[in-house]
Amino acid sequence: MNPIRLAPLRRALDIDLDLCVRCNRLAAFEPPRRFFAHVSRLGDGVFWYTLILLLPVLYGVEAIPVSLQMSATGIAGLLVYKLLKSRTLRQRPFQVTPAIRAGTAPLDHFSFPSGHTLHAVGFSTVALGHYPELAWLLVPFTALVMASRVVLGLHYPSDVIAGALLGASIAHLSFRVL
Repeated sequence: MNPIRLAPLRRALDIDLDLCVRCNRLAAFEPPRRFFAHVSRLGDGVFWYTLILLLPVLYGVEAIPVSLQMSATGIAGLLVYKLLKSRTLRQRPFQVTPAIRAGTAPLDHFSFPSGHTLHAVGFSTVALGHYPELAWLLVPFTALVMASRVVLGLHYPSDVIAGALLGASIAHLSFRVL
């Protein structure tokens, strides 16, 4: 391919890596590293599974279809995530440069897209579509999950953006299909 055509892509990748290095500096300090590691751990599924189970307790039987929609969104997200990870094989930032340290152990080997973000955005979009009063909890938590992935050196900002777009797309599709 023509090097002139690759120049914008190379520049975008350099910006992506630079932003990741800058964000990861926060993880050099124990309190923020531990905080974001805890947020990330909750974003592994614990928070979302708890929410799915609690919705019918909080809102009654009419929330059961919402919990099922969230579950279907999660399964679809997992399938898309696994497919993309197995095809893109993008190394995690901490594997690319010694300037980035992993703030916690990754769940798998590859970086693109951020599954934590995909699911956080997907679950939040569905839940907020039905219960917008939960925005005070879900919007900040989702933003923290997204930030945690970059701060901990596990994802590039572009991985997080892609995960957010995928999660939102899958959630919006669930409103049309389910």
